[in-house]
Amino acid sequence: MPTISLTAGTIDYTDTGGDGPVLVLLHGVNMDASLWRRVVAEVAPTVRCICPTLPLGSHRRPMDRPELVTHRGVAALVGELLDALDLREVTLVANDWGGVQFLVADGPTDRIAGLALVACEAFGNFPPGKPGKAVAMSARVPGVLWLSMQLQRFGWFRRAPGAWGWMSKYPIPGEVMDAWFRPAQQDRAIRRDLRTFALSTPSKAELRALPSRLASFDRPVLVAWAREDKLMPPSHGPRLAALFPRGRLVEIDDSYTLVPEDQPRRLAAELVRFVTTEVRGPRP
Repeated sequence: MPTISLTAGTIDYTDTGGDGPVLVLLHGVNMDASLWRRVVAEVAPTVRCICPTLPLGSHRRPMDRPELVTHRGVAALVGELLDALDLREVTLVANDWGGVQFLVADGPTDRIAGLALVACEAFGNFPPGKPGKAVAMSARVPGVLWLSMQLQRFGWFRRAPGAWGWMSKYPIPGEVMDAWFRPAQQDRAIRRDLRTFALSTPSKAELRALPSRLASFDRPVLVAWAREDKLMPPSHGPRLAALFPRGRLVEIDDSYTLVPEDQPRRLAAELVRFVTTEVRGPRP
């Protein structure tokens, strides 16, 4: 797996290569680039897919500057990644983690041609639902984050209602989740990064100010929302799409938050259609 050194530290990423439109696919907390494996399998070779493993608890390399592992810091890291790989006319795709909205609001956005927000944090829903709040709470008490990561070894805990059982409607393969949780289970420095991020929830004032700043992003935006989502309120999809001058809402059936796991084929089709007809289509 290729790596790239950024200000915060070195991250892993995958790159399918090719000359097609570029998707940069972003995951949430305690996940890695493999969240997108089934979507990537569907869209390649039509588009080039770059999937970084962000320092959100499933990364294998502790960050050199852990103080930068915040919502805004990780958003800035994504922008730095685009620069470092010299990516242009990129469509950013984010699922679960909504912090990429800070990159769109604060810039720079000159390399971004489109944005797809897939069942993600928005408005005041940072961190999202019971699972997100549980991680944030465990980060505040010494030893509890370690304990919660160890409990993720057990299938009954992973699929418990109100925990990861609300993240995906259908079970995620055990070996995939093992890889997601192993770094934070085994490496104190990874837990340090995860703790820093979990304690960086933007203030209520920042979250109230964010929507009005997003309205300045005038490129195509696809908002894909899961109708049965238990973590991201159903009303947030239409509200989020309405913020952007060129926003469009698609609702996904038979899925919870992790649409790339529950409905990869449907999501892949929507992303290809979005990139080929709206992002690369006629400009207004």
